[in-house]
Amino acid sequence: MEIVYVYQRKRNEFGKQPLFRNKPAWQSVDIEPDPSYMENFTEKKFCSVECQCVPEQSEHEVNTESLTFANQGILHLQGGWPKDVDPSDVEHTIRYRKKIEKDEEYIKSVKTLGDTMEQCIKQNNAIDIYEEYFKDEIESEPPVVEPPSLKTYNVYRDPNPIKRAASCVSWYPDDNHKIAVAYSILQFQKMPYNMCLDSYIWDIENPNVIDQTITPSSPLVTLKYNPKDPHILIGGSYNGLVSYWDLRKGQYPVDSSLIEKSHNDPVFGLSWIQSKSGSEFFSVSTDGKCLWWDIRKLSEPTETLLIDAEKNGKIVGGTTIDFESTMPTKFMIGTETGNILICNKKGKTAAEKIVHNYPAHLGPIYSLRRNPFFLKNFLTIGDWSCKIWSEDVKFPLLITKNSTPYLTDGCWSTTRPSVLYTTKMDGSIDVWDLLFKQNDPTLTFQVCDAPIHTIQAQEQGKMLAVGARDGTTTLLGLSDGLVNIQNNEKKIFSEMLEREGKREKALESTLREKRVKQLKKADALPEPSAETIQELITQAQNDFYDTIEYENKK
Repeated sequence: MEIVYVYQRKRNEFGKQPLFRNKPAWQSVDIEPDPSYMENFTEKKFCSVECQCVPEQSEHEVNTESLTFANQGILHLQGGWPKDVDPSDVEHTIRYRKKIEKDEEYIKSVKTLGDTMEQCIKQNNAIDIYEEYFKDEIESEPPVVEPPSLKTYNVYRDPNPIKRAASCVSWYPDDNHKIAVAYSILQFQKMPYNMCLDSYIWDIENPNVIDQTITPSSPLVTLKYNPKDPHILIGGSYNGLVSYWDLRKGQYPVDSSLIEKSHNDPVFGLSWIQSKSGSEFFSVSTDGKCLWWDIRKLSEPTETLLIDAEKNGKIVGGTTIDFESTMPTKFMIGTETGNILICNKKGKTAAEKIVHNYPAHLGPIYSLRRNPFFLKNFLTIGDWSCKIWSEDVKFPLLITKNSTPYLTDGCWSTTRPSVLYTTKMDGSIDVWDLLFKQNDPTLTFQVCDAPIHTIQAQEQGKMLAVGARDGTTTLLGLSDGLVNIQNNEKKIFSEMLEREGKREKALESTLREKRVKQLKKADALPEPSAETIQELITQAQNDFYDTIEYENKK
């Protein structure tokens, strides 16, 4: 079908109508010759040109096959799992695999495909013509071990006149070429009225220009990229709201929680949950609540957990949260009172959800991170020390020396299981290589003069992003010794953790036996009378006063 559209305009809109008519020729301009131009004229006497007797000709012909391109798509449904199997549930998938492996049709299919695959593998088999056959017999020089080192790549500064702390850093999930930084002032009642609320996304190659801006309704304390969709971020605000952004739709949040359904204190911890939709996460705050959310409906939380550490009705505030996607039912919460709570997501009541309680530190827990290689081991940062734990033992396996400045954050290396990094209030970073030594840090690097708030390691393990209170986010490069895994490092560090775990279990059983003996002795002794108790109290008071007088005389 031919579509015709006629454009119409009035004649007077085209301007003055041109009128053409026959007219004899006339002279418009007469330019007389200028004799001065003759001075610049040069007569060329001869000119030589090379040529062939016959003209040169060339012919070229190329025959190429014409390719036809077509767009074709496939439908992918949760990895091909049936509808009655939950791919996020490890038990369901293992049970389904065992059922399929026992099926006779499956065995026949594997045998049939095996011959075809074997032929393909043989066709793709290649020979290394540069292979050295006597490499083992040649004595090679030992590799040069470089000392660990850090160097500053870039510094990203808060562009606003009122400098805010870089309270959280999140790496872009795919290739880590960007970092999202949340800015806020965490000191109580130190936030000015006219302070900027924006947080920013920086390109690691360009520290001078902001890549994208994120504008919340309240300053962001935490910020996290969605591991499945890098265009989506979630943020926890200072006033307790949680929001999510789709960076393709602009700098303002797509949706935010209602103030009456949200936290009552700043949101200090956020973590995505392993789910089919990839849209669920939970948050924790110092108001004593852990809330489950779905970004498709942020009007109210899907579930609420009151953080009752001792299970006695006393709610404590949460400061950090950790969730590992390979352990979909477990998560951990760090509290203001220094306790670590290991929780089970599938518990029906609050008492069933809080499985274990570890008294870890004297003050709030600022960081709680699982080891990416040994998931049952995790580190905690609080007061003046860093501690490494195992889920099987109630006491820490390793404890660092008490540092003079407070420790503020810490994280594991993503490429070496025995390396971790801790930050301090004096603006420095301690690098710990636990295979090399456990009493002192391997390297201490001064990043800035302001207290450091957060540290996050890149997924490839080659860089660290460090946020400080003066609004600077520093990108640090690591030496090869801190990035490349050592020979048998994973095995040796695993044996070290197992040895320390067995030692702590032996000490725990010995302590339990001593307590039982003391209780038996206490039960065997007769109860002291009221007069005896009063005499002991009077004697203790007299001894105390005598000691005070003796010290005063000295």
